[in-house]
Amino acid sequence: MRLRRPLSGFMAALAFSACLSASSAADKKAWITIGDAAFRQVRPLLPGVVPAESRQLGGGGQKIHAVSVPENELETIAGALHQRLRQCGGFVFHNTEAEARAALHPMPATSASLTYAIDHRELVVPVLAQMSDKQIETTILKLSGFTNRYYKSSSGVDASNWLFATWSEMARGRADIAVKQITHTGFPQQSVMLSIAGSEKPDESIVLGAHLDSILVSRMSDTAPAPGADDDASGVASLTEALRAMLEGQYKPKRSIHFVAYAAEEVGLRGSQDIARSFRQAHSKMVGVLQLDMTNYKGAANDIYLFTDYTDSKQNAFLAQLVSTYLPDLKVGYDQCGYACSDHASWQAQGYPTSMPFESSFARDNPAIHTAKDTFANSGGQALHALKFARLAAAFAIELGSAETSAENGGLRKQKARRVSTRRALLNN
Repeated sequence: MRLRRPLSGFMAALAFSACLSASSAADKKAWITIGDAAFRQVRPLLPGVVPAESRQLGGGGQKIHAVSVPENELETIAGALHQRLRQCGGFVFHNTEAEARAALHPMPATSASLTYAIDHRELVVPVLAQMSDKQIETTILKLSGFTNRYYKSSSGVDASNWLFATWSEMARGRADIAVKQITHTGFPQQSVMLSIAGSEKPDESIVLGAHLDSILVSRMSDTAPAPGADDDASGVASLTEALRAMLEGQYKPKRSIHFVAYAAEEVGLRGSQDIARSFRQAHSKMVGVLQLDMTNYKGAANDIYLFTDYTDSKQNAFLAQLVSTYLPDLKVGYDQCGYACSDHASWQAQGYPTSMPFESSFARDNPAIHTAKDTFANSGGQALHALKFARLAAAFAIELGSAETSAENGGLRKQKARRVSTRRALLNN
């Protein structure tokens, strides 16, 4: 009997503590930036929420709002955006109000001085020829074989560790390559980055990315099945195959090339934000950023769709030119995906030129994403579509990684003009 009263008090204390914890979690606020179309969809879920600041941003044609929301509602917001707007992502998470407000005033555009040109067929063609859909299939099956790759889950951590080990093994023997995992504040999943140092211009960078995490918007937990075969194991697998072929072909770039698998894209582009911000803080010279988010479900007539909002028009035109040159049987389409639809938005916010080639038109993307049905079988049971994006990524990396700067191109043109002028003078004499 004597034990019962203290035990009862202890249990009451536990219950009170749990109640406080639940209340604290419910009261904890997060800051996000979200496009007007998306905000209208989620506003009924957030009664009383009013934007702290709103501003029209270039590139998308809509107002963007800085909003404070309950942190425990972020997944509900993500789920609503997926179901109502078919958006993956759709908002950007910020650690503070100041960060959210700053996001409404993007960094001025900056990039390394470069003239887009296709001048390195002798380097690109052999790499593309040795790329394989079977290799991509292997990677998709491995990543989608994890219970989920949720940014808070143990299997999400395991997926990051597996990719780190895989890329490290691929880079074995190359002193110019570094592979690392990047730790983020607030969640356990790490991003993975493989960097090939440029032989002549190591301070100029090209970034190719895809997101590592997956999500089940109906009821995410550590044990919930979220295979994410298309979203976005396919993007990571396409990048991995581009990397494999470039390394086996012994390609060594003049500029530094970074392959990145981002953590926590599905809940506000958290991993890519940290990484893009670190590049800007280091005053890195950025040549171009490419994002592959879903590459293996061919839901529309064209093969590759380029999103035109919140991306760089000149770089998009260059991608279309790459397709025409190296993948002439493919058809290119154009579409829009809305504010913060994937990790390229993190780089665009830092003033860097970005592009996102996509598997289909936005309205006809894979209907199984963010569910337990996002499996390799439900993408057609093959990786031929994803191979197109792997080849485009490799062509993008090699052409930009080998390109001359604008000044160098100008100098070469002047040298060529002088040689032509000299030859004409000799002929005239």
